[in-house]
Amino acid sequence: MTSNFIDYVKINLKSGNGGKGFTHFRREKFVDKGGPDGGDGGRGGHIILRGNKQLWTLIHLKYQKHFKAESGVTGGKSKSTGRQGEDIIIDVPLGTIARNAETNERIAEIIEDGQEIILVPGGMGGLGNHHFKTSTKQAPEYSQPGIPGTEIWCILELKLLADVGLVGFPNAGKSTLLSSISAAKPEIGDYPFTTLVPNLGVVKYRDFQSFVMADIPGIIEGASEGKGLGLRFLRHIERNANLLFLIASDEAKPLDVYKTLVKELKAFNPELLDKNRILGFSKSDLIDEKTKQKIIKKIPEGMPYVFFSAVTQTGLNELKDIIWENINKPEEEL
Repeated sequence: MTSNFIDYVKINLKSGNGGKGFTHFRREKFVDKGGPDGGDGGRGGHIILRGNKQLWTLIHLKYQKHFKAESGVTGGKSKSTGRQGEDIIIDVPLGTIARNAETNERIAEIIEDGQEIILVPGGMGGLGNHHFKTSTKQAPEYSQPGIPGTEIWCILELKLLADVGLVGFPNAGKSTLLSSISAAKPEIGDYPFTTLVPNLGVVKYRDFQSFVMADIPGIIEGASEGKGLGLRFLRHIERNANLLFLIASDEAKPLDVYKTLVKELKAFNPELLDKNRILGFSKSDLIDEKTKQKIIKKIPEGMPYVFFSAVTQTGLNELKDIIWENINKPEEEL
């Protein structure tokens, strides 16, 4: 099956050339020797990146690799400026980063709907000959050519924006949870790596409020070194302010699973450990109270946690309460 989720594309961008300045002299019936009046050339078209909250993937750019903006038009007589080249606007999902493919330099970062950033500016139009008139040179017979546009190869990389990201081993119950508390319908199965692409779900909360949850494909030990699905999806976690570590309650050593997940995140990007963390123990219907208390004793002090079961629908409201509380923590507590 071909996935519609594309989070990485490489495209070629060419901004428009600036139009030529015009060399012209005013010639009218009663003006025998009019001065220079050649106009400026129009600016070349920009390549612009624009945020669009309706998009969640870069698939619309998968098959269109080249974008070339229109060039500016040559200036005219009577000091008239040539028309600007038409800009090309590329809509992308929120959370998209643009990098220069050669230098890896970050050019732009789109995080708001409607936000526009010029990726590749169009060439400036050349000056017409009227700019070059001086007291000693009354009739300049030259004007400037337009500045050529710029061509670059650009990498667009999507990092999902969500209030909370689900982190866990394959088959920890992340997709089941997301489908239980949001309208998202990820593929669910009782085997590892059911989730091959990230899924976003809007979770309704009290008083018509809501938050966005991202189901990130499962991490395995060694993911930071490229094992399993590897680094491909770890970058999506960078965008989530809160991380919900999901661990199956019936794991032999649940807190060891947590330590492994933390180790993988630290190896990938140590800054990920600065985010709010919540421990969520899924499949709690599969353990008894004695086992539950054993797990609780080993939870790091001060770490918010909750036991829940998406199957029996127990603990889900408590889970949403804890997530909401962490999302809305005052800055001094972060």
